[in-house]
Amino acid sequence: MRLLLIHSDHIEYEARKKTKLAEEAIVPADMLDEALTVFCAVESVDEENVDDAVRQAVEEIRSTAAQLDVTNIMIYPYAHLSSDLSSPEAAVTALKAMEAALGADEGLTVKRAPFGWYKAFTLSCKGHPLSELSRTIVPGAAGEAAKKQIEHEFFVLTPDGERRDATGYADDSAFGALVKKELGLPGPEGGEPLHVELMRAKELVDYEALSDVGHHRWMPRGKLVRDLLADYVLGLVLDYGGMPVETPVMYDLGNTAINEHAGKFGERQYRFKSGNRDMMLRFAACFGMFSIMHDMHISPNTLPMKMYELSTYSFRHEQKGEVIGLKRLRAFTMPDMHTLCRDEAGTLQAFEEQLRMGWQTGQDLETPLVGIFRCTRDFYAENEAWVKKIVADSGVPMLIEVLSERFHYWIAKVDLAAIDGQGRPIENPTVQIDVESSRRFGIKYYAPEGEEVYPPILHCSPTGSIERVICALLEKTATQAVPSLPTWLSPTQVRLVPIAERHHPFAEEIASRLTAAGIRADFDDREESVNKKVREAGMDWVPFVAVIGDQEAETGRLTVTVRRLSEPKKPCKMQMTEEELVAAVRAETAGKPSRPLYTPRKLSKKPRFI
Repeated sequence: MRLLLIHSDHIEYEARKKTKLAEEAIVPADMLDEALTVFCAVESVDEENVDDAVRQAVEEIRSTAAQLDVTNIMIYPYAHLSSDLSSPEAAVTALKAMEAALGADEGLTVKRAPFGWYKAFTLSCKGHPLSELSRTIVPGAAGEAAKKQIEHEFFVLTPDGERRDATGYADDSAFGALVKKELGLPGPEGGEPLHVELMRAKELVDYEALSDVGHHRWMPRGKLVRDLLADYVLGLVLDYGGMPVETPVMYDLGNTAINEHAGKFGERQYRFKSGNRDMMLRFAACFGMFSIMHDMHISPNTLPMKMYELSTYSFRHEQKGEVIGLKRLRAFTMPDMHTLCRDEAGTLQAFEEQLRMGWQTGQDLETPLVGIFRCTRDFYAENEAWVKKIVADSGVPMLIEVLSERFHYWIAKVDLAAIDGQGRPIENPTVQIDVESSRRFGIKYYAPEGEEVYPPILHCSPTGSIERVICALLEKTATQAVPSLPTWLSPTQVRLVPIAERHHPFAEEIASRLTAAGIRADFDDREESVNKKVREAGMDWVPFVAVIGDQEAETGRLTVTVRRLSEPKKPCKMQMTEEELVAAVRAETAGKPSRPLYTPRKLSKKPRFI
C-alpha cells in the first residue's frame, strides 16, 4: 500500500462521474478543514494479507495525526500512487476497514472519498517539513516494524571520536546533503537530474518503450562503460578472495525461507504466477548464494568465505513516478558479495575491509563519497569503540543512525553515497551485518565441540549498482569546467583527426598501432571540416585528440589536445610523439581494466543511435 500524507488547511472533493468500478452508496461531496489528507493506493501485494496492510496503514495514520496534532482525517483513494494495484474488491475492503478502524477512535473525525469515481478536488497544503510525507506499507513479515515503535537517533562522529549534533552539518556541502536527506530537512527542489540528458546525448543509455518502465537499452558506448565497471569490481573482489558464482533470477515464494526473506527486504518486488507456483524476480543475489551455502560442507577453517555475483539483473518494482534515468530503476546490475563469517570478531574485521573497499571505489571512480553508519542501540552500546575506529579509519565525519531495536535482518550497516548535480545523495556502496539469514536458510557449520553454529553473513556491494555508478559519473560533470569521464572509462580514448584525405592512411596506421597497444583509438575519416571534427570530439569527451596534417605526417610529432588539462575555450595542446601519447594514456589508465572499442574505428562507419 502506498500512502501520501498531506497536512491540509482544507480538502474538498466532488464525485462527478462513475467508472465501471464505482462504489454505489457514497457521499458525493464533502470537505474538511485542518485535516490530514491520506491519498491511498492499495496494491496487489496487499491482497496477501489485507488485515495486516490495513493495521499498518491505520497505525501510520494515527501516528502522523498525533504528531501533527490534527483530529480530522480524509481518506482519498488515489490509484496514481502505484502501477501495481490490487483488485477493486480488495481496495474497497481495505479502504472501508481503514475508515472503520480510524473512526472508532474517540476524538477523530474520519471521512472517505468514494472509490471508482472521477472526482474534482481542492487541496491546500501547509508549508512545513512534515506537511508532505510518503509511506510504503508491506503486509506480512515486512510489516513487523509497524508493530514496534522504532526510535531513530542521529548524530555525527568525527574522525577524532567527537560526537556532535547532526543538524550542525546540514549545510551545502556533500556531507550536508546526506545529513539533510536523512534527517528529513528541506533540500534541493526536485527536477530531472543532469545525467538523464547526458546518458542519451552521449549515446550511452536510453529508455526502452517496448519494455516495462525502468528497463533500459544499452548502446555500444554505454555497454562498454558498463562492462568496464563490471571488470573493475570483479578485479577488486578477486584480489580480496571472492569466488564468482552465477545464480537464477527467479525464485519460488512457496519456499518458507524465500518468502520470509523477501518480506524482510520490504522493497516492492516483481511477483508472478508460473503455472500454480507463486514466483518472484530477485532483488539481489542473496537467494541463490544462500542456497549454495546451504548445500555446501562448511568448515570453520575456510571462513571467512566470500562469494560474489554480478547480479544481472536484479529487479525492484519501484513506483512508476519515482523511476528516472539511472538513479532509480526496476532492472539494474548489482555487484553483490556475501561473506560467511566465523564469529563476531571475524565479522567486524571483514566489515572494516569491505568498508575500505567502498571508500576506495569512490577514489578510483573519481566520485567522492559521504557515509552514514546505521546500527541498533544494543550493537552501538557493545561496539562504540569499534564504530569510532571505522570512522577514524575513514578519515571523514560520518552520520550515525542508532535504532532502538532491530526490525530488519541486519544489526549494522554502512551506506556510502555520491551527490548528484542538484545536491541530492546517490546511494552506492554498502556493507551489512546479517544475523538472520544463516538460520533462516539453514547455513551452518560445526564447532570443534560439535555445536551447530549459524554464522553472521556480510552483504556487500563494493560500488553499488553499476547504473548508479554511471549516474554518479555523469552527475559529477556538473562540477567540472570541462566535463569528462575517467580516461579508462572513456569509450574512445584517442581520436585522430586527419586534415585531408591524403592524411587518412597515416591516421589509420597510428590508430592500428594504438589499438595494438591496448588503447581505444578511432579516426574521423568523414568529409567534414577539421573544426567540426574537433568540436564533435570535444562533445564526445574524448580525452586525447590528435590533429594530423602534413607536418605531423613528416615529423611524426602529433599536436594533441589533452582534455583534462584544458579550460573552457582554452584547449591545452601539446606536442607528443606516438610513444609519448601511449605513455600519457597509460599513465591515466594504470591498474584499471581495458577493453577494445565497441564501435567502428572509422567514424564514417559509426551509426547514430539517437
